[in-house]
Amino acid sequence: MRKTAKNNNPPPRAVAGPIETRPPTWTLAALLALATTALYWPALRCGFVNYDDPQYLTDNARVMAGLSADSIRWAFASRDFFNWHPVTWLSHMLDCQLFGLNAWGHHLTSVLLHSLNGALVFALLRTMTGATWRSLLAAALFAVHPLRVESVAWVAERKDVLSAFFGLLALDCYVRWARERQGRGRASIFYPLSVLFLALGLMSKQMLVTWPFIMLLLDYWPLNRLQTASVFHRLKEKIPFFVLASAASVAAFAAQRQGGAMAAAAGSTLAARGVNALISYCRYLGKVFWPQDLALFYPPQQWPISTALWAGALLCGVTSIFFAARKRFPFLLMGWLWYLGALVPVIGLVQVGLQSMADRYSYIPTIGILIAAVWGLRELFGRSRPRLVALAGAGLAAVLSCAAVTREQLSHWKNSETLFSRALAVTKGNWVAHHNLGMDLNERGMTDEAIAHFRQALLLKPDCVEAHNGLGGALEKMGRTVEAALIYREAIRIKPDDAAARNNLGAVYHMQGQMADAIRQYFEAVRLSPENATTRYNLATALGQSGRTDEAIGQFREALRLRPDYAEAHHNLGNALAQKGFPGEARAHYEEAQRLRPEHPRSRDGATRALRPK
Repeated sequence: MRKTAKNNNPPPRAVAGPIETRPPTWTLAALLALATTALYWPALRCGFVNYDDPQYLTDNARVMAGLSADSIRWAFASRDFFNWHPVTWLSHMLDCQLFGLNAWGHHLTSVLLHSLNGALVFALLRTMTGATWRSLLAAALFAVHPLRVESVAWVAERKDVLSAFFGLLALDCYVRWARERQGRGRASIFYPLSVLFLALGLMSKQMLVTWPFIMLLLDYWPLNRLQTASVFHRLKEKIPFFVLASAASVAAFAAQRQGGAMAAAAGSTLAARGVNALISYCRYLGKVFWPQDLALFYPPQQWPISTALWAGALLCGVTSIFFAARKRFPFLLMGWLWYLGALVPVIGLVQVGLQSMADRYSYIPTIGILIAAVWGLRELFGRSRPRLVALAGAGLAAVLSCAAVTREQLSHWKNSETLFSRALAVTKGNWVAHHNLGMDLNERGMTDEAIAHFRQALLLKPDCVEAHNGLGGALEKMGRTVEAALIYREAIRIKPDDAAARNNLGAVYHMQGQMADAIRQYFEAVRLSPENATTRYNLATALGQSGRTDEAIGQFREALRLRPDYAEAHHNLGNALAQKGFPGEARAHYEEAQRLRPEHPRSRDGATRALRPK
C-alpha cells in the first residue's frame, strides 16, 4: 500500500487578531520628537523665573563663566543647593557658553532633551515588546502630558530631563544586552554602556537610584528573564548598577544634609511623612489621569488619619489585584511597581524641602502607569478591529487633550509673575508663591504690592527667612532702613547661618555709616557663602572706606576671581590700587571696567563711593 508522504513542516501559527503593521521604529520616533518639540516651542518665549534659576544660573558666577578646567573641577566638587549633580552643572555651563543669559537657548536645550526622551521611551517599549502602536501611544502620552511642563519649562529643573535621557539610554542598552544574552551571543559593548549611562544619569540627578529595581522589573516583563534564571542570579548580574545607586544615594544624602534641605523639614514627624507619602501616591495618580490645578509648589497639609487610611487601602487594593492577575496580565504588575518604586526617593519618607509633592517628581514614575494603562486597555478592548479602532480613537483624543492642557500650562511659565499668580490661584496657604511674587514685584518697582505679599508669606510661615529678606529689601528701598534692620535681625535670629540676611544687615549698617558693624556682618556672610562675589565686593568696599586698603584689594580680587565681568569691582579695585601707588595696574582695571560698561565713570583720583550692586 502506498504511503502518503509526511509533512514535516509545522502548521502555521494562529494569530489572535489583526497583525500590527510596523513602520520603521526610528521614523516614528523622529516624528514623535518633532511633534513634541513643536508642542513645547512656546517655552522658548519664556524667561527665567526667580525660583532656583538665580542660584543655578543668573546669579551663579561659576556657571555664567562657561566651561573651563576650573569650572569643571567645581562642578564635581560642588554640593550647592542640596545636590551633587556635576553633569547638570556642566550642561548649564555649556548653555551659558553657547547662549549667554539668553533664556531661549536654555529653554531650547531642555525642550530638545525632553523630545528625545519621548522618542527613547517609544524606542525602548517597541524594542522590548514588539508592539508598535501601543508603544507609540504610551510614549506620546508621556511626552505631551501636562505634568511634564514643570520639568521642561523650568530651566533649573534641567536635571529631570537630563537624568531621564541618560537613564533611558541605560535601559535601552541593558535590554539590548539582555536580548543578546538570551540568544547566547558573545559579550557586547551594551553592558558597559548601560553602566556608563546610568553613572551619567545619577550625576545628573539621583532620582535614578531605583534603576536596578526597574531593570529587575523589565526582567520580569516583557523580557521574561526570571523564567530562565532565579531572582538571585538576576540580582547578581546587576551588582555594578547597585554599587552606582548606593554611591549616588550616599552623595545625595550628604549634599542635602550639608545644604540644610533635610533640616528645613526636620519638624515633620515620621508618622506625618508616612501619611503624606500615602496620600501623595494617590494625588500623583489623580494628576496623571486628571491634570488640573498644577502649581510649582504644593504647600504641606495636615491630612486626617482617615484620608491616609483610605489612600493606603487603595494602594494595597490595586497592588493585590495586579498581583493576583500577574500570570495573565504581567504588564499591570510591572507598570504599577515601576510607578511605586520610582517615586520612593521623592515620596517624602526622607523629607527634603517643605513641598508636599511636586509635578517634576512624576517625570519617570509616570512611564510605569502609562505602560499599565495602555497595555491594560488593549486587553480590555479585545483584539477585534472595531474595538481596536475605538481604542485608537480614544488614545488620539487623550493625546490631543493632554497637548491642549500642556499648551495652556506653558503660558503660566512666561515669567515669575504669571507663574506665581497661577500658583496662588490654584493652591491655598502658598507662602512660597507669595514670597516669589513679592520678589518679582519689588524688582519691577511695585514696592507697596511687594510688601503686601511678603507680609502675607510671613503670616502663613513666620519662620520663612527668605520672606524676611524680601520684606527687608523692600523697606530698605523705601528708605525705611530702621525697620529693614529689625527685619534682618529677626531673620538672623531664626537662621543664624543665613548669608543673605548677614549681607543685607551689613548693607543697612553700611548705609548708616556704622562701618565696624557692617564689616562684621559682611565677614560673617563671606564665611557662610565664600563663593558670593557680591558679598565680597560689599566687604571690600566697606574695608576700603574704613582705611583698610590692603584687605580691600584682596577682597576685590576674590570678587573678580568669582566674577571676572564685575565692572564695579574692576573700577573700585583700580581706585584702591591707585591709592596704594600702582597706577599701571589701576589703569588696566579702569579700562576693563569701561570695556564692560562703557558708561562707567573713569576715575583715577582715588576711591569713589560705589553704589550697592543690585
